[in-house]
This record gives sequence, structure tokens and C-alpha cells, in this order.
Amino acid sequence: MTDNYDVVIAGAGPAGGQCARDLAARNYDVLVLEAEGEDEFPAGSNKSTAGTFPSTMSSFGIPDEVVMNYTEDVVLESPNNHYVRDQPGAVLEFADYKQWLVADSREDGAEYRFDARATRPIRDDDGVIGVAYNGDEEVYADVVIDATGPAAPLARKLDVCNLQRERQAIGVEYELRGIDVDHPEFADLTDAMMLRLDHDLAPGGYSWVFHTGGDEAKVGVCYIQNESHRENARDDFRIDDYLSYWMDDDPRFENAERIEGKQHRGSAHIQLPDSMSTSGFLAIGDTVPTVDPLWGEGIDKCMCSGRAAASTVDRALTVETDTSAEAMAVYDDLWHTEVAPNMRNRLLMTELLYRASNDRYDRLMRDLHQLADDTLQRANDGNLRAILNLLTFDDVPLVASLARDLLRNTLPGATGS
Repeated sequence: MTDNYDVVIAGAGPAGGQCARDLAARNYDVLVLEAEGEDEFPAGSNKSTAGTFPSTMSSFGIPDEVVMNYTEDVVLESPNNHYVRDQPGAVLEFADYKQWLVADSREDGAEYRFDARATRPIRDDDGVIGVAYNGDEEVYADVVIDATGPAAPLARKLDVCNLQRERQAIGVEYELRGIDVDHPEFADLTDAMMLRLDHDLAPGGYSWVFHTGGDEAKVGVCYIQNESHRENARDDFRIDDYLSYWMDDDPRFENAERIEGKQHRGSAHIQLPDSMSTSGFLAIGDTVPTVDPLWGEGIDKCMCSGRAAASTVDRALTVETDTSAEAMAVYDDLWHTEVAPNMRNRLLMTELLYRASNDRYDRLMRDLHQLADDTLQRANDGNLRAILNLLTFDDVPLVASLARDLLRNTLPGATGS
């Protein structure tokens, strides 16, 4: 006997889980293959800082039960300065959130198989028709979706995604207790999500403190192994060393201790995707990739990606089944218009930001106090005029360096189609 479904999704993360929710709610026969065992899920993939915003909570009906702490502010720090913006948010317990996605989609009829590692797509002359998993196990579907993240075992074999090693961001996070969240030398981090730009702590990236209540917080470091990282990195440091160095050096962590079993690490790619679909197949979430290039926020983007894929499948399977490459390419259009608009501009802003010096980060915090309140938000959205408003005459060499690399085509993924 063979298994046949309308849709098979590999991966039960934010993108795969949300896609399953939407499709099951529309009464499609959905199977999700998840590599982890059900008893430990998601211990091996509990890798997200899980900070998000009210728009995401309301758009996808994320319940209060998976929220560790509701926050009121976003704080940006440089080595010697900071900027505080009133911006409500929520820090999720990522494991509880992922389990909720599974439970909610199951209530609408989605089927899950745990301990089921997708290994390759099954194809015929018309395109993808199924998935092989756990060696010789097979399952068939009208549409197959890869939501496995950077591993991308299906998308890579189909040459759908082109994840580039030099564009890979890596991160590590500890959950700590005993933090002084309102230390007199720094901005008050009570009920705040803080992002710090400081090459001494995260060369070519950023570090963070997300308050989870009381004297506890998620504290981490992330960077891309880019030119800025190579220029500023310590020869003998790996990513855990930077986090340990920060904890040893910052007075806010003087009495802090790690919470046992609460360590998260992961990776994502910061680049513009070339393609995301082919006949009978879609790649979603961080398989594409979809993570926010500036600040690493992934939950909203991944869930939006899953929803765009569900819309594409619904369109393709309604009335007369059409899973051709042209029908699946509707997802590509939705990704660029609804999931990650202005992605190219935002990638360029990312390059500019992480090439800047620590002194420039200090001046950026000062400049933000003098600009209109919405300038940073519009720049973050990829508005070119707002991005230019953040630049000064002193940034000409920085922009020229970026322009030279663009002309030489040495920025993988930043200038793709």
C-alpha cells in the first residue's frame, strides 16, 4: 500500500506548522513529516529567540499560553549609547509555541509522523509527486513542501534553493536568571527587547537581551561570517566564547547564572532567494530563506511564508488540479509582495549596518534621537528615502565600499533576481 495525500510538508516549525494549520482548516488531507521524535519535540530544534509583535499574535491567533513575557519597548544599544522606542512585543516560549502549532493543526485534521526524516523528493516526468523518508519509506501527494530550514534536503536536490555558506548567520542563546535588568549604567530593560550593535561582542552581527520576566532573560549573540566579521573577529574565539566574554564583562550579568537546559543555537541564511518552487513543490520558511535580514526575526516571516504557500496550494487544487511550475510560481510572487517586500533594499541596509564601525554605531544612536519617530521603522521596512536619511557625509566611504562589491558581484544573494 502507498500513502496518498493532498499535501505533504517536511518540517513542523513555524512555517510548516502554520501551513498545515491553514490547509487542514480548508479540509485538505495534510501530512507533516518531522525528523524529531514526538516525546522530545522540539528539543533538537528549539533554536529561536522567539521575539515577535502584536500583529503576528493577532494575525495567526497565537495564544497567551505560549508567551513568556509581553514587552513594551525595543532598545537599541551601541558600545556607549542607546535608543529606546515604544514598541509592544511578546517573547514566546518557543517549544510551547511549536507544540501549539502541532496541536492546533491536528484538531483540524492534519496528520503528523514524528521520527520521519525526509531524505529526497520523488519525481516523475511532470514534477514532484512525493517524498522518501527514513531511507525506503515513501509517501505521495499532489504538492510537496520543504519546511526543514537550512538543511533543505528536498529543495537542494531539486536545485530550488541556493543557500550560500558565506551568507550563513549563526547564533547561540542562553536563558539567564539573576540579571540586573535596570542597571544604572544602561537603559532600563524591564519588559524590553534589546539589540546591541558592538563588534567587540558580535563582530559582523548583533547581540541581544530579551526580558522574560523578573530577573530572567534570553541573552544571545549572532553574526554572519562576512568581511566585517573577518576584520573584527578574535582569532581564538568561537561564537560561545563571545557570549561568555559578554557575560563576564557586562555588569548587568555580574550575578547572573545560566538556567539549566535552556541553551539554544541555530543558523539561517541572509540572502535573496533565487527560486522557491517547481512543479508540485514549494520551499518555505528558512529553507528559502525567510528570516529578517536585519534583526533576525523569523516567526512572523516564516508563518507568513507558510500562509502564502497554503494560499498557493488552495488555488492549485481548487476545481481542477494544476500543480505545474507556473501554478506553483504564484507562491514566489506572494513571497516577494506579501511575505518579504523590499527585500533587496533591506539586504543592502543590512550590509551597510554590519560594515559600520563601533564609533558609527554610537553616532547612529545619537542620530536616531534627532530623526522623526517613524524613520527607523520605514528604513527597517526597506524604504530607500528613510535609509538615506540615516546616512551622513561621513558614510560616503562605507557606501562606496558597498557599491564596489556590488559592481564586482561579491555580495552573494544580495543582488539576485
